[in-house]
Amino acid sequence: MRLFTAIYPPADAVAHLTAQVTGLRLAAASAAGTNVRLVDPTKAHLTLAFLGDVEAARLTEVRQALGAAVDDARGGAVLGAGLAGPPVLRLGGGGRFGWGRSTVLWVDVRGDVSRLVALAGVVRAGLAAAGLPVDERPFRPHLTIARPGDRLPHTDIEADLATLDAYLGPPWAADELVLVHSRPGPPSSYHRLAAWPL
Repeated sequence: MRLFTAIYPPADAVAHLTAQVTGLRLAAASAAGTNVRLVDPTKAHLTLAFLGDVEAARLTEVRQALGAAVDDARGGAVLGAGLAGPPVLRLGGGGRFGWGRSTVLWVDVRGDVSRLVALAGVVRAGLAAAGLPVDERPFRPHLTIARPGDRLPHTDIEADLATLDAYLGPPWAADELVLVHSRPGPPSSYHRLAAWPL
């Protein structure tokens, strides 16, 4: 099973972002038939930890490790030195990973980012302590909006990034950690396996 943990923005935050994305050059290219691989808004999420392929027999261990990590986070030590409640986030700004064939465009995360980073750290540490696989790349909070690769001119990508720099979505509470089973596509599919309130 291909697994990851995620935080899903609420529908109104995703709708606000989708309205912004519709005005970008990559959306116009998509409407004209260019495969810029826009992310389906119903699948928009922030990945906290990517586990990759995990044997189905270890799913109970994954759930236990994530439950313990969330318990630690809810205890206040992770989510904010005496501050109750989940991190309050906003989608805003943007950036890209890679260039050419590997170009990925994303929207940045604003708000209680330090608390989100701390949560990702405790989730990853809990998985690793349980002997489960976890991506060792540094955590960079973001929400992927498209994977245009080299199918969009650099000037269009740079123009879209400049437009995203001025974007700031509504605030929302990151109030749930979700364990997701993903199946590569096309089209890819995501299935919620478990969730823990933050």
